[in-house]
Amino acid sequence: MVNRLATPFFLTAMLFCLAWPAWAENELTVEPDRAQLYEGEVLTLNVRGSMKIDINLGNLFDLDISNLPSPDIEKVEEDFEILGRNQRYSIRTVNNEMVGEITWTFELAPKTTGRLTIPALTFQDAQSEPVDINVMSGSPPQQDSEEPRDSFIELSTDKDEVFVQEQLVLTIKLFFSGNLIRGELSEPEHPNAIIETLGKQREYSRYRDGARFRVVERRYAIYPQQPGEFTLNTIRFEGRARTPDGQLKFLRDSEDLFDIPVKAIPASFSGDTWLPARSLELTESGLPENQTLTTGQNLTRTLALKAEGLPAETLPPFTEMDVPGIRTYPETPERNTDATGDGLTSSLTQTTAMVPVQPGNLIVPEIRIAWWDTEADEEKYAVIPARTLAVKAPPGQAPAPSPRQDKKPDTGADTAQQAAPAMPGSSGFWPWLSLILALAWLVTAGLWWRTRGKKDAGQRGQPLATDEGEKVLFEQLCKAATTGSSNTLRLLPQWANRHFSHRSGIDHPFDSVAEVTAHVGDARLSEQLEALQRHLFGKPGQEQEPWHGSALVAALRRVRGDRASLASQADSLPPLYPEGLTGHS
Repeated sequence: MVNRLATPFFLTAMLFCLAWPAWAENELTVEPDRAQLYEGEVLTLNVRGSMKIDINLGNLFDLDISNLPSPDIEKVEEDFEILGRNQRYSIRTVNNEMVGEITWTFELAPKTTGRLTIPALTFQDAQSEPVDINVMSGSPPQQDSEEPRDSFIELSTDKDEVFVQEQLVLTIKLFFSGNLIRGELSEPEHPNAIIETLGKQREYSRYRDGARFRVVERRYAIYPQQPGEFTLNTIRFEGRARTPDGQLKFLRDSEDLFDIPVKAIPASFSGDTWLPARSLELTESGLPENQTLTTGQNLTRTLALKAEGLPAETLPPFTEMDVPGIRTYPETPERNTDATGDGLTSSLTQTTAMVPVQPGNLIVPEIRIAWWDTEADEEKYAVIPARTLAVKAPPGQAPAPSPRQDKKPDTGADTAQQAAPAMPGSSGFWPWLSLILALAWLVTAGLWWRTRGKKDAGQRGQPLATDEGEKVLFEQLCKAATTGSSNTLRLLPQWANRHFSHRSGIDHPFDSVAEVTAHVGDARLSEQLEALQRHLFGKPGQEQEPWHGSALVAALRRVRGDRASLASQADSLPPLYPEGLTGHS
């Protein structure tokens, strides 16, 4: 069954769209909805044209929507941004001729303020007249008799000024009315600042000027990296909303944040790492309070640094603990950052296994970290005081013998031996016994020398077995050194323990980078390690050169080869006749 109501409308649209090559010039008019508006508002521009239509059966069903003509609206893009476009058609009869009328609707957003001109538009042979539009700066005044704005942006910060690298919390609120169909709210950006999003955006309702608005709220933590005036980019919003009566409404707004003064690091700050925070807390756990320890007892010490207003990457690593008489085995530090509505809260946790190996009163040194209290505007210190551990030898362990021994008293056997009469001819017995023992010793030494020579020849004929674990550790160490990672300082003692114990067969308990460099004695390696520490833990604001780890890797590979050659020399026997001695008596 044919729908008689829909068919005339469908045929009318088709006839108008297909017959456009035969249209004759008539007129083209341009009508803005207003001649004056404020920046951030949207202008609605209606363009109307009418043309005669030549209808025939040959073009009745040849419909191609993509080829429909339109005026050259691109001319306005120099001063306006085209946010949306729409068009509608109608057909009427004038003096027994078919005339088609088309209306284009464009939503335009001004790019600048001042007097702007919509140039003359053309369509087919018709041309419109230019139209002037006055764009005023600022926001439209809100009066009781006027309707409130459809959308607007509010920007606020938690501080009026900050130190360099101090946290600044920015709050962006977008107010809009109607049912939002599409919207884009720009993000804050700055080339010399670190910007972190604080959680997910919030959505709620608020009343402003007697009208109800929907609100989208976003928060950001901003860390300016250079002193001076901090100017944030303009925050912009563009969107579409549906009014209660079903009409489509375009929304467009922008807002600038006031300039924020950024202060330099105070000259009175005494710390090595600049730490501006609302609070900073240093805690310790794992060590006994009042307990006597024994050598070999396992301890686990945990240090925790917690800061409010700083990301975890800015917290300095704990210095290596070098306590004579205690071996330490630090684990990889853990860093965590939590985002809340008030900013970032970060933590750094370092767990270290400790084994006392020497009895006595062993002193664990103090830990002191300087930081800047941004609320009190003064330098403060997070401190863990020095501690003394009383370490004793395990019960039942014999003390080391004294180098001076008292003479033993004479026993009864010694008295009897001294009192025994000498055997006849005993003066000739002892020389013969000494000669026999000497000959036996020479024979034993000769057999041992022969066996040792064969064993050494066999060992020199085969390379030293490869330690795959040492190889893996060394490759990890070189990779960390190449990238300038802080893991280099942790991997170096681990590799040195494995490497030197495998090469020489002697356990080398290296607990820190300083012990390794002291044992190796390589000046180039020490120099490169100091350069790495300066690169990792230098003060902010100091100019740092890019890290190139090739020199450090080369020093590590040289040390690894030098140790191998020394190990092979240590296994060989000294010459039978050292230099300087001859066979002459």
